[in-house]
Formats: sequence, C-alpha cells, structure tokens
Amino acid sequence: MASMVVLQHKQPALTSTLSSPLSDFKGARLTSSLQYKKKLWQPKGAFRITASSSKKILIMGGTRFIGIFLSRLLVKEGHQITLFTRGKASIAQQLPGESDAEFSDFASKILHLKGDRKDFEFVKSSLSAEGFDVVYDINGREADEVEPILDALPNLEQYIYCSSAGVYLKTDTPPHFESDAVDPKSRHKGKLETESLLASRSVNWTSLRPVYIYGPLNYNPVEEWFFHRLKAGRPIPIPNSGIQVTQLGHVKDLAKAFVKVLGNEKASKEVFNISGEKYVTFNGLAKACAKAGGFPEPEIIHYNPKEFDFGKKKPFPFRDQHFFASIEKAKSVLGWKPEFDLVEGLTDSYNLDFGRGTYRKEADFSTDDIILGKSLVLQN
Repeated sequence: MASMVVLQHKQPALTSTLSSPLSDFKGARLTSSLQYKKKLWQPKGAFRITASSSKKILIMGGTRFIGIFLSRLLVKEGHQITLFTRGKASIAQQLPGESDAEFSDFASKILHLKGDRKDFEFVKSSLSAEGFDVVYDINGREADEVEPILDALPNLEQYIYCSSAGVYLKTDTPPHFESDAVDPKSRHKGKLETESLLASRSVNWTSLRPVYIYGPLNYNPVEEWFFHRLKAGRPIPIPNSGIQVTQLGHVKDLAKAFVKVLGNEKASKEVFNISGEKYVTFNGLAKACAKAGGFPEPEIIHYNPKEFDFGKKKPFPFRDQHFFASIEKAKSVLGWKPEFDLVEGLTDSYNLDFGRGTYRKEADFSTDDIILGKSLVLQN
C-alpha cells in the first residue's frame, strides 16, 4: 500500500551536538596546527546561476554526508530543494561552524517528501504530483529504483546520478579513465546498470564516479579507521607492502562537482571521475592522517592477509590493490578542480568531526590484535 506524502518545510532545531566555531564550507579557515590559504569558491562562466534560473530540485537521500553538503550549496544558489527520505533521520542537522541563524535559515528552506523509494507506485504518484526540474540521485543503487522516477517525470530537465569508480574493470595500466572497460560483475553493478538505463532513456543525464570519499560526517570508515588507531597510540596494520596506490576526494569538492554539472550542456549524457588531485600509497595515507590530527608519525606494521582468517570482519578499509582514476575530463570539460589537497582535507575532517569526539563507529581493534599477536611471535 502506498505511503502518505508528507511535504512540508522543516522547522529547525537550534541545538546540535556538532556545533562549533570552526567551518571551512563557508570559506572560513580552521584554526589548527596546520594552516592553509584557500580561495573562496566561485562559480564560473555558464555555471553562474541567477535567481531567474532557480530550479525545483529533488534529492533522493540527502540527510547524510554528500547530501548534507550538496543541499546547502543548492539552497545558497537559490533553488527549491526537496529531500526524498524514509524519515528515519533528521532532515536537517547543524554543521560544525554553522551559526544558529545560518542553520535556521537553511532548515526553513528544505522541503521533505517522506516515503520508501522501493515503493514504486508511491514514487510515481508522489513525484508526478509534485513535478521536479532536476533530480539528484545520491543513494540509488539499482536501476529498478530509478525507472519509476523517470516515468513519473517525463519533462525532467536533468537526472544527476552518484555512481562509483568501483564500476571499472581491474586494469594493469591505471589510472582509470571514463572510457575504460567496466566490470558487469562488480559489487557496484547496480550503479553500472543504472547508467545504462539512463543512457537508454530520452532523458538528459550526468553521472559522477567518485573514488574513495572522505571528509566531515563520513559514514564509511575511511579516515576514521586511521584516526581511531592514532588516538589510541596503536601501530597501524597495513596489508602487504603498503605501497599500493589509491586516491581520496573530499566530500566538499564532490558536492561542488555535483553543482557544477547542473544545467551544464557540456555535462549532458556524460560520465565524470571525481576525486582528489594526487594519488597516495597506503603508507602515505597513514602518515597524512597522523599529520592532519597532530599525532606523531605512526608505527606501521605490514602483514600478509593470506596468513590470517578474520572471518567476516574487514581488517583494512581499502581495496588491497592499486585503485585510482584520472580526473582530467572533469577539470577540462567542467572547469572543476578540487580545492583540498590530502593533508588539508584530512585536517578539515579531523577538526570538524573526529577531533571533536564525534564519529560513526566505535573503535574495533580485534583484527589488529590478531595481526599484531602473530607479528610479535615472529619477531621473537
């Protein structure tokens, strides 16, 4: 049975467990042991949006991580924003460094459409009744979740999708480019199938493929995994040599890329890799996290994963392989460029989140202890 539509302005609560005088998203700098100069972000050229080009935008998801930062940018640009969620989480939460007045203004402009996106009949009826110019699909995983949205909005101007660089087939010649072969058996095959669906329909679409995303409020244990160990003064176990090369992109840079493609003719029916400017080894990432949090250089323990049985537990938060992508297409076609280098971005994440005592998951060192226990035996 279809759910009831709840479309309303969200009334802000003026208290937050994450309140802080620190903010980087508004252009203000952080006070920390590491200080950097950073230009205020300004839209360029055709991307400049005026009040007359205000859009009625639906964000599928929007209450966690990427959506939190994206929705603020879109509201500041004068768009009408509706979040489609199941209503299990607060529609608006106050960011670190955001004043009560700023948060109140933002929250008063956010609309909410409550429902389950897997209830396809409800999606069709509620979206067709409202009508939207643009859809940002942040949490879509399967193609069948997207089809009813397209059916409900025949006059949609643009469908902007959050895919993943995980769709690429492994290669011996990295980095990954948008034209590279994809893996239909990858764990992100649903996102790949969604891209294929969009390409098969008469809709203007754009797909962004992030690599690893990090930043404040990250619900995936990326930088948080390292910060927990650094805070506890523990060695950091890294699989094999630790010279595997990977890539991280800051959530705020990703949010700006999402805004950059809005109404951009150059982004029509295109895929873009989005991540940081430089690549980093696992060893280098551990050291960068230590520098960002003001910790001493960490002790790194290398181990062979094949020598251990961790059961269903994941001993390391990254793929044990080289995994990185070229962002040259986004830079040249969109005029987008990441503003954060890795240490600066990790500092932003630490100061606005973990360093304030907030994180998503409690520390679990059980797999570390298995690794370290065997290492000590071998050393003796």
